[in-house]
Amino acid sequence: MDSKKLLEIVVKAADSKRAEDTVALDVQEISILADYFVITQANSERQVKAIADAVKEQVYEAGADVKDIEGKDGANWILLDLGDVVVHVFKTETRQFYNLEKLWSDAPLVNIADWIK
Repeated sequence: MDSKKLLEIVVKAADSKRAEDTVALDVQEISILADYFVITQANSERQVKAIADAVKEQVYEAGADVKDIEGKDGANWILLDLGDVVVHVFKTETRQFYNLEKLWSDAPLVNIADWIK
């Protein structure tokens, strides 16, 4: 599966669980880690876990692999490594503290408006 299709699956899965302020960064030209970073948030630990679970389930259903999941116990920041796409699901305050968008500000935003309801 190509990374753009995987990105679409991730964004739609997060949106299905009411993820907020979702952004996708195209890091292909500035990082060897992945093609895309997805950053999203929720207001509670329970919702952070629900978003991460939905992403994991939808990725598996599409036939792709989840290479690793970090932070599931604390649920302030869950990272899902899907290979070409890395997903960061934050609790709102944690996202503001780490401000990954600023750290990766050289990466262009991907237009995901068509994938969000």
